[in-house]
Amino acid sequence: MRTVENFKDYELIDADSGERLERWGDILLIRPDPQVIWSGERNDKRWYNANAIYHRSNSGGGYWQRLKSVPDVWSIKFQDLTFRLKPMGFKHTGLFPEQAVNWALAKKLIENEDREIKVLNLFAYTGGATVACLSAGATVTHVDASKGMVQWAKENAAASGLADGNVRWLVDDCLKFVKREIRRGNKYDAIIMDPPSYGRGPNGEVWKLEQQLTELLTETGKLLSDNALFFFLNSYTAGLSPTILNYMVKEYVVGNREGEVFTDEIGLPITNKGFSMPAGNTTIWMKK
Repeated sequence: MRTVENFKDYELIDADSGERLERWGDILLIRPDPQVIWSGERNDKRWYNANAIYHRSNSGGGYWQRLKSVPDVWSIKFQDLTFRLKPMGFKHTGLFPEQAVNWALAKKLIENEDREIKVLNLFAYTGGATVACLSAGATVTHVDASKGMVQWAKENAAASGLADGNVRWLVDDCLKFVKREIRRGNKYDAIIMDPPSYGRGPNGEVWKLEQQLTELLTETGKLLSDNALFFFLNSYTAGLSPTILNYMVKEYVVGNREGEVFTDEIGLPITNKGFSMPAGNTTIWMKK
C-alpha cells in the first residue's frame, strides 16, 4: 500500500465503529466509513470536540450536524498546493486526501522530463491532479461532467497561484470527449482518470463503470502519444478486483508499449491506530 506522507493540513486521527475522526486544517470532522468494522474505546478527546459530524439517513443520503463553528469554505495546503473545502452532500468535503500520493508521483514524473508534457485529466472532480500537474509545468486538459466541479477546480488552481496555468477547463461527458479527440487526432503524454461507479453526464447520460470501462480504456488508450509518460486509473469501486484492473490496463491501454504496470492500494495512516486505512486502488503504467 502506498500511503500519503507530509500532508500536514490533513490527518486521519482515529477510526472506530464505522466512523473516521479527521483534521482538515483546524477543522475536526467525523464522517462514516463502512470499512471501519472494528470497535473500541474512543480515548482521544477530539472525538467529543468535533466541529461537525455527518449522519447517514436510513432512506439514503444524510446530513451534516454542525456542533461548533464550521466555515462555509476553508482552505488547506498540500506541499505548494492549496485546496478549498466545504461540507458537501453525502459526507464529502471536495477533496480525497488519499490521492495526494498520486499527485506527488505525477508531479515527480513530469518534473523529471525535459520537455512539455500534455496531460489529460478525466472525471477530474475538483482538480487535485490538475493542480498538481500544472504546478509541475504541464499543460492540462481538465474534463468533468459537472459544471460546479469544474468551477471548483478553477478556484483551487487560482488558490494555488496557477490561475494563469496552461489549462483547458471542459464540462463534458468524458467518453464522448475522448472519441472526439481521437477524431481530431489529438494526443497526450499522460492520462489520469478517476471514473465513478455510477454517474450522469451533463446531458443526463448514464454512466455505469462495469458496463463501460472496457470501451473507456480502449478509446482512451488511443490518445496516448508515441512518447507517453504515464497512465493512471483510480478506482473506488468495491466490486472491481485490482488484479482485473491491472489486466485491463495492460490489455486495452498499454498494448506493446514498454514500461511497468503495477496496481496497489492507496491509503491514509491512522495516527491513533498505527496502521493505514485502505482508500481505493490505482493502476499505473509508467514508461521505462
